[in-house]
Amino acid sequence: MLSNVFTGLSRVRFTVGYVAALFAVSTTMLMLSPQAHDRVIRHASTNLHNLSHGRLGTLVGSAFVVEAGPLWFWLPFLTCLLVLAELHLRTLRLLVAFLVGHVGATLVVAAALATAVKMGWMPWSITHASDVGMSYGALAALGALTATIPRSLRSAWIGWWISASVFAAIIGGDFTNAGHAVAVTLGVLVSLRFRAPIHWTSARLLMLLGSAGFGFLMLAHSMWGMAGGVVFGLSGALVAHLLTRRLGRVAAPVPELEPSAN
Repeated sequence: MLSNVFTGLSRVRFTVGYVAALFAVSTTMLMLSPQAHDRVIRHASTNLHNLSHGRLGTLVGSAFVVEAGPLWFWLPFLTCLLVLAELHLRTLRLLVAFLVGHVGATLVVAAALATAVKMGWMPWSITHASDVGMSYGALAALGALTATIPRSLRSAWIGWWISASVFAAIIGGDFTNAGHAVAVTLGVLVSLRFRAPIHWTSARLLMLLGSAGFGFLMLAHSMWGMAGGVVFGLSGALVAHLLTRRLGRVAAPVPELEPSAN
């Protein structure tokens, strides 16, 4: 019995370690005073102030500090997503996707904010804005699941997430929303390097549904955002699917005619 449990946990060791660390950090922060809590957030943030002062450890440390609502809500859904990704993609691939999404989206957003501040498009105060959490890495993991989606549905899957995330970035008007769109895109791009065997079961399909819902909630934060995200997501999925089918027909080889006998 115990050997089966340990064997199962060894298959999702990244998820187990990361979720345990998140739980420990989050519960500890709940016991801190408001001043100490804010101080932790300030020092862990990957904002321009910290990055410009060489605090590159925040690129990793910020993934362990979460402000996304109650722990009992987001942690089970995050665990479901990471377990599903690790079972399909294996530990190393999930780790690569998570780090590329978290660090890559953070650096892209930081570069865009630095340019905006330098050009006078955004106030200097944005350099001290807090930017912590697991959402970039989680959305990149969701994007990396593209490698496990059947080929007939893969273009629609990509079209849905890219369209929904871009819409959320536009309507949200916040740099974090833009980071989410970047993270999803990076996860999809990383998945192009993966070749994952597809072993879908009823339980894993339910996990995928829950993970997709969680990912959508990370993108959309209001009723208008959700409604618009669904419309744009479905539109993007339909356009991507039709475009892929059309390109597939164009690229299909034309059968050679047998020479007629004279």
